[in-house]
Amino acid sequence: MNSTCEALFFEREGDAVRCGLCAHHCLIGEGKRGICGVRENRGGKLVSLVYGNLVAEHIDPIEKKPLFHVLPGSSSYSIATMGCNFRCLHCQNSSISQVDRRSGDLPGSTRTPESVVEAAQRYGCRSISYTYVEPTIFFEFAYQCSVLAAPQGLKNIFVSNGYMSRQAAEMLAPVLTAINVDIKSFSDQFYKKVCGARLQPVLDTVELLHGLGVWVEVTTLIIPGMNDSPEELAAIASFLAAIDRNIPWHVTAFHPSHRMLDTPPTPRSTLTTAARIGKDKGLLHVYEGNVGTGGEDTICGACGAGLIERRGVEVVANRLTRGACPDCGAHLAGIWD
Repeated sequence: MNSTCEALFFEREGDAVRCGLCAHHCLIGEGKRGICGVRENRGGKLVSLVYGNLVAEHIDPIEKKPLFHVLPGSSSYSIATMGCNFRCLHCQNSSISQVDRRSGDLPGSTRTPESVVEAAQRYGCRSISYTYVEPTIFFEFAYQCSVLAAPQGLKNIFVSNGYMSRQAAEMLAPVLTAINVDIKSFSDQFYKKVCGARLQPVLDTVELLHGLGVWVEVTTLIIPGMNDSPEELAAIASFLAAIDRNIPWHVTAFHPSHRMLDTPPTPRSTLTTAARIGKDKGLLHVYEGNVGTGGEDTICGACGAGLIERRGVEVVANRLTRGACPDCGAHLAGIWD
């Protein structure tokens, strides 16, 4: 049997319930589940079917999230349940994100928030990451873990598609240290066709959480022929720079997966172009990912000195001194020791 709990953020509408967790705002009939496949209407109450029902528990470098301006070189205890509120055609974790919305138990091992926090501490992790699928769909469990983790000095991290509701974001923000949000495209048509969602709620979440004091980094997976035009990349970069030039932007290479196996991988030259566009639009930190070495080092935005050298998700050298450049003394935006 699944471990369940009554869900947050719902209202009754007759025999149905209106879920307020994410931007879909699903109207869910009796006995039915929302788009995420893990929230079910049972007798006029919305129930989370995945509370503590973990299908993934790993110790990852924090750079894998990717977060490059949060405790570089540290480990993050990373967890996930089944389910997702997107239907991305290129999903790399489709075996756990895409679930049947019909009745039936969901796989997983039962954990408590206390056991997750204890495991993170036992393995020397400095943070807990809610990741691999969209963590908003297991909000109740992630939130309880975060509430317990924060007083223990553990950071809380979401790796997210950014489709949470304003209500959920505002509740989460006080215990959330950092978030990496995917801006998958700057086209609503792309979001509808490829993800089964809309663009604007994602942009709203980036702006809202940044304003609430959460450290925000953004990833754009660049897919050849779909979201790689200079105009679209410039629009994403301009949007971020208008919020804060310090927001790190990770432009990463697509590799064929799930239902997009016939789409070619991203050329390195496309990432180089994207990085140049980002910097031309005023962003101080643009990183090229999924292509091996190069393009992932952190440079001082003031004097241009090299600060953090990386090979993929490995930190090779870190010259930061209390979050500042040792050459010019400029503070580097982020969360450091």
